[in-house]
Amino acid sequence: MKNWVSTGEILKFDVGNAEETLKVLGEWQENNPKAIVEVIVNNAGITRDGLFMWMPSEDWNAVINTSLNGFFNVTNFFIQKLLRNKYGRIINMVSVSGVKGTAGQTNYSAAKGALVGATKALAQEVAKRNITVNAVAPGFIKTDMTQDFNEDELKAMIPANRFGEAEEVADLVAFLASRKSSYITGEVININGGIYS
Repeated sequence: MKNWVSTGEILKFDVGNAEETLKVLGEWQENNPKAIVEVIVNNAGITRDGLFMWMPSEDWNAVINTSLNGFFNVTNFFIQKLLRNKYGRIINMVSVSGVKGTAGQTNYSAAKGALVGATKALAQEVAKRNITVNAVAPGFIKTDMTQDFNEDELKAMIPANRFGEAEEVADLVAFLASRKSSYITGEVININGGIYS
C-alpha cells in the first residue's frame, strides 16, 4: 500500500476572467507537469440581490460571469486532461435558488439554474470515460453569505428547523469526489433541511 501525502496550494484568480484563469492555471500546470487533477469543485459564487425590474446590467453580468462562466473557464481548462486520464469528479455548487428560483435573486437563480443544466449535459458527454458530473444544491447554510440573514425568522420555513453547517455540505462533496460515488452522475443533490425536496 502506498502512503499518500496530501498537500495543497492556493491560487488566487478571478474564475470569471477567462484570460486570468488560463494564465494562472497554465502556469500552475507548467510548474507541476506530473500533477494529475482528478476532482474539480466549482464553488465560486456571488450575490447581487435586488428586484429584477431595478437590476442594473452590471449586477446581472457579475453574478452570471462568476457562477456560469467561472464553471466554463476552470472546467474547460481541465476537461481534456480528465478525459485522457479516464477518471474524474466534477462537482458544481448550485443552490436551492437555482432549483426552485428565489424572488429578489433572478440573476443568482438564473446562474445556478444554468449550471444545473450544464451539469446534466456534461455528465452525459463524459460518463463513458469514468468521469462523473454532479451538482450540490445547498439551502440556508451558516456561511459568510448568510451571516446577515435573520436565522430565527427563516428557520421557521425549514422542516429541520435550523440552518445547515458548512461541514455537512463538505461531507456530501467529499462523498461525490470519492470513488464510492462512481455510479452517481448528472444529479442535483439538495441539502437543505427539507425546505425544497
